[in-house]
Amino acid sequence: MLLVIDVGNTNTSLGVYRGPELVAHWRLTTNRARTVDEYGVHARNLFELASLDFKTIDAIAIASVVPPLNYTLKTMAETYFHLTPFFVDNSVDTGVRILYEPPADVGADRIVDAAAAIHKYGAPCIVVDFGTATTFNAINAQGEYLGGVITPGIMISTDALFDRTAKLPRVDIKRPQKVIGSSTISAMQSGLYHGYVGLVDGVLRKMLEEMGGKARVIATGGLAPLIATGSEFIELVDETLTLEGLRLVYERNFNQSPEFKVEETIGSET
Repeated sequence: MLLVIDVGNTNTSLGVYRGPELVAHWRLTTNRARTVDEYGVHARNLFELASLDFKTIDAIAIASVVPPLNYTLKTMAETYFHLTPFFVDNSVDTGVRILYEPPADVGADRIVDAAAAIHKYGAPCIVVDFGTATTFNAINAQGEYLGGVITPGIMISTDALFDRTAKLPRVDIKRPQKVIGSSTISAMQSGLYHGYVGLVDGVLRKMLEEMGGKARVIATGGLAPLIATGSEFIELVDETLTLEGLRLVYERNFNQSPEFKVEETIGSET
């Protein structure tokens, strides 16, 4: 089985694949101070809770945008799983040509998101990944990664609001029943939710115009389901897209007959 790990600035997602089947997945808080042993113990505990035997893992693939954790995770994989992990970056064969300059600046999560979106939904497409930052990633009809847009994530925006205002309380992020709030809390929730949906749709509208208006829009990340309900342009929510992309890129690099072939998915109407 394959263990995939997506390391973001706020959260770390893990998934276990048996072939193409995702048999278990988890989301943890990213903690740069966590030790090799702490990560190892967490992994083993998660496997035990899911009734999985960690000894059945025969490969590990990692996409990380937190370089200080790479050595920790590499050592954890070697110590607890006796495996050398495969780290995805712009230099590995993903099947996606990167037109971004320089290619090394494209985060590993954005690369595997593009690979998975092409494979599952066809090209052209736009992937919106709601993480610490919200990234909008454009893939053209030829399956090439064009680039995109990076904005502060909704949690960064809310933290800035709470930190900079003395009298406003911290509130949950959720879709209010109406736009005009009748209390401070409902007014803040409306501003946070509808303001961010407006940002997302404003960016998507302009990206779609530049791409000829034909690209499918797929959302992923922790807050994707919430924001997608108010979006005019998001068609699909795929919360495990990044994990699937890691699996596909790993298979492409290490399987004799890789499942993911760009030429078979370009222009797909599925």
